[in-house]
Amino acid sequence: MTRGRGETMTHDYKRNGTTDLFAALNVGTGEVLAATRRSHKATDVLAFFKWIDLHVDADVEIHVVLDNLSAHRAPPVAEWLAHPKRARWHLHFTPTSSSWLNLVEGWFKLLTERRLRRGSFNSVAQLVDAIDLWVAHWNDDPKPFIWKKTADDILAKVSRGRAALTKAKSATHH
Repeated sequence: MTRGRGETMTHDYKRNGTTDLFAALNVGTGEVLAATRRSHKATDVLAFFKWIDLHVDADVEIHVVLDNLSAHRAPPVAEWLAHPKRARWHLHFTPTSSSWLNLVEGWFKLLTERRLRRGSFNSVAQLVDAIDLWVAHWNDDPKPFIWKKTADDILAKVSRGRAALTKAKSATHH
């Protein structure tokens, strides 16, 4: 073993399959609506949006923060959202490399650290069961995620980062 490699997978590690996890976080309460799917295609995104639509009170506005995956903008999704009945739906797309802006990412991190990383699953069904159980336990006592930094602090850091990148690029003439 070398320093920093204590959690490396063993030589006989076998991946028994994967699943796609869709999750919607109520930023006010911390409650999570989640569903696993076999893929992350437009039909899967649309099915999850329809599931959210059924589970969120009709008088509540739905703001969805997404990355720019093509499935999120595919024609079937766009057509469904264009219907007047979906006027309460608002999609917000994060810029490239800014997924941290999406508060549900904090929940994904906790799920990974506290349930999945050290778990052993012999099948996708076992993995899905573990995720479903985590979601159920989370929703028994949900906790909202709250930014610790102010918007001004975040914007100042972004500005410093952009300045550093600009300086680095100009120094190498790229």
